[in-house]
Amino acid sequence: MPGAMTESEIVAPGPAAAQVVERAEVEEIDLVRFLYADHGGVIRGKATSRSRLAERMVTGIGHTVAMMAMPMLDQLQPVEGMGPVGEIRLVPDPATYVSLPYAHGSGAMVANMVRLDGKPWEACPRAFLSQAAAELAAEGYVLVAAYEPEFTLGRRTPDPQGGPDRLVPVDDSLCYSATGFHLVHDFTIDLVRALEAQGLHVEHYYPELGHGQQELTIRHAPALRAADNHLTYRETVRGVAFRYGLWASLAPKPIPDQAGNGAHLHASLWEAGPDGKPGGRNVLHDPNDAYGLSETGYHFLAGVLAHLPGLLALTCGSVNSFRRLAPQMWASAYTCYGMDNREAAIRICSPMWSDVAGSTNLELKPSDSSANPYLALGAYIHAGLDGIRRRLDPGEPVNIDPATLSDDDRAARGIRRFPTTLEAALDALESDELLMEALGPLRRRAYIAVKRAEAAGFAGRDAAFESFHHFTKY
Repeated sequence: MPGAMTESEIVAPGPAAAQVVERAEVEEIDLVRFLYADHGGVIRGKATSRSRLAERMVTGIGHTVAMMAMPMLDQLQPVEGMGPVGEIRLVPDPATYVSLPYAHGSGAMVANMVRLDGKPWEACPRAFLSQAAAELAAEGYVLVAAYEPEFTLGRRTPDPQGGPDRLVPVDDSLCYSATGFHLVHDFTIDLVRALEAQGLHVEHYYPELGHGQQELTIRHAPALRAADNHLTYRETVRGVAFRYGLWASLAPKPIPDQAGNGAHLHASLWEAGPDGKPGGRNVLHDPNDAYGLSETGYHFLAGVLAHLPGLLALTCGSVNSFRRLAPQMWASAYTCYGMDNREAAIRICSPMWSDVAGSTNLELKPSDSSANPYLALGAYIHAGLDGIRRRLDPGEPVNIDPATLSDDDRAARGIRRFPTTLEAALDALESDELLMEALGPLRRRAYIAVKRAEAAGFAGRDAAFESFHHFTKY
C-alpha cells in the first residue's frame, strides 16, 4: 500500500505502552476505549480487547476519515477529503490511560488521529493543540489551564405533550444551598472518588444557581493535559450519573428557563523550563501593576479580545451556546475585560493569598463544554500569542457591568456585543485570517461545514427540540 507503514515497520510497544498493557492485565480490563472529540464537540471512540491491546497500542484502530465530517445530529456532510474513501488510525497516548471506575472492566485512553504513513492527520484536534503549544514554547512560554465546568443533574423524562424527552432536574435547591449538598451527596462523593482515581484532583464543589446544577472543578495542568482532563471529566460525570439512573448534561442550556452551564477557561502563562515544562515564573504576574497583571498579560488578553468574535465559534461551539451568552446572565456578552468582573469576557482573577504570583490567571467566560476542548484551547493560544507578538493594547478595564453602559459609551470604549448566533460566530471565524490559517485547509473546511450543518439543522426548530439534542449529546 503506497505511503502506508509496512508490517516490518510495526514494532513492539514502547515502555509506556507496555506498562499500559501490564496494568490492563493486572486490573482485568476487558475493553479499552480509544476516545476523541469530534468537530461537533461530541466524544466518540472505538475500543479494543485486552488480548489485542499490545498490538493496537502500536497500530491503532482503523477509522474512516468521514467521521470528522459528522455533526452532532449524525448527518454526514460532504467535505472534500472526508468522504467514503480514506482511512486513518486512532492511536492512543499511553500517558492518558485510566481504568474507568464507573464502567467495570473498561479502561480508556485519549487517541491521536494518525495518517497511514504515521504522521499526524491534518484534521486531528489533539495535534492542533499540540502544535499550538509548540508554537507558544518556541516563544519561551507554557500555558497552564483548567476548565471550570458546570453541569445539570436530572432525569430524562417523556414530554407529556408528546414532544422530545425533557431533562427534569433532581432538585430545586438554591445557589450554594446546603440542601443542595444533601440531595446529591451520594452521587457527588462517587464522582469525586472516580475523578481522583483517574488522577484528576478535585479543587472544589458546590450546588450552583440552576435547579439540579452542579459545579466541580479540577486542578490545572499544561494545555494538552488540561484538554485531556476535560474529556475525561465529561465522560466521568456522565458515566457516574448513568449508574444512578440519572442524566448529567454539560450542555450550555439543557433546560431553557434555567441557568446555563459554562466551562470557563482559566489560564496562566509560565516561563518554559529547560525540559519544556512550566518553569518557576508566571509571566502574567506583576506585583507593581494595579491589577497584578504584567505587560505580557495585557498583550495576551488583548489578543484574545481582538479575535474573540471568531474564537467564539470554537469555544462556544453549538447552537445551544448562544442561549447562554446574554447580558446580565454572568456568562458574558461583550468584548471587554475587568478585575473580577463576571460580566466581562475576560476576568482578571484575584490571586490566592498563599501564592499570589503563581495563582495570577485569566478567566475566559464565553467557553462551554459543547466545544471541542483541543480546538478551543489551541485557538485561544493562537489568539493570545498574536497579542503578544503584536504588542496589542486591550484598552482600559471595565469594572462595571457593560450592559449598564449606553450604546454610545460602549462604542467609545471599544466594547462590542458578541455574535448572537452560531452562524454569526462562524462568519466572524471565516473572516479571521489568523485563526483560519492556524486551523489549516482540511480542518477549517470540515469544521465550518459541520457547524453550518448544525446551525441549519436547528433553524426553525423550537427550544424543546434543541434542548433534547444537546442534553443527550453533551
